[in-house]
Amino acid sequence: MSTRSQLRFIQRSEPADEQSDTDRIAQIYRHSDGYPDSVLRDLVQLKELLDETRTERGPAYAAAQFLFLDTLSTMTLYVDEARDRSIHADQPSDLLDPDNMEHLDQPMFLLGHGVENPADGIHGDEEYLYVVELPTRNPFEEPSEWTVKVSGHSAFPRWDGPTDEAFERASWQFHGPLEHALEEMVAEPA
Repeated sequence: MSTRSQLRFIQRSEPADEQSDTDRIAQIYRHSDGYPDSVLRDLVQLKELLDETRTERGPAYAAAQFLFLDTLSTMTLYVDEARDRSIHADQPSDLLDPDNMEHLDQPMFLLGHGVENPADGIHGDEEYLYVVELPTRNPFEEPSEWTVKVSGHSAFPRWDGPTDEAFERASWQFHGPLEHALEEMVAEPA
């Protein structure tokens, strides 16, 4: 069963108070593995990559890079697994050949995400909401901390209206630095 979620990447306008019309927002839907253990690990991996490469450029870029990395991680399910496929790890462009998809019924790497318009509403079957607050800064400055909010399990209203109300009315089980979220919410592997 899928654990669906919405991730909202946001860069607050100054001063950092309640959401304003000048905040920059990018929102994505994640169909599977939306529970905090998975999402927080993926966000830490993304932040480390963006910090190391100095490629953090705001919410839209962070959301796109999150989707890209998440898609890349699921594509291994379709590469070099079966003899009837002609998709090979050394030729990732094979994934673009529709003939190589005939045996797949709706591959998750093509359907596992969506770019959301916050004005359109959420699907209604999400189990978690996340807000990733990026600092307002010059991208060439030293990397700085990301703040995250993690909703309680299904602790927000469900409807087809604008998503702002869901994010405003959500009960947050965590709000603080990404590193602290990982420490407090993610179980250590056994």
